[in-house]
Amino acid sequence: MSITINLTPELEARLQEKATQQGQDISLVVSELLARVLDWETADTAEAVKAIQQGLDDFENGRFRSFDEFAEAQRRKYNLPATE
Repeated sequence: MSITINLTPELEARLQEKATQQGQDISLVVSELLARVLDWETADTAEAVKAIQQGLDDFENGRFRSFDEFAEAQRRKYNLPATE
C-alpha cells in the first residue's frame, strides 16, 4: 500500500539521516518506526487500562487513603514544605 504524507524539511532530513546511517531505504525506516510507535501505543493503552481497573478494584475493596494522607506521603517523599 502506498500512503503519501507531507513532512517538514527538518523531519525529512532526520529520517534520511537515520536511513543513511542504517544503510536502508527511507521508506523501510519510516515503516519500521511507525510499527514501533503503534506497538508501543497499544501496549501503553493496555497498561493504563489495567492500572485504572486495579485502582477501581482497590477502591471497591476499601484499599485507599484520604487525599490528606496521600499529600502528606508526597511531601515526605519529595521533601516538600507543609502547606498551611
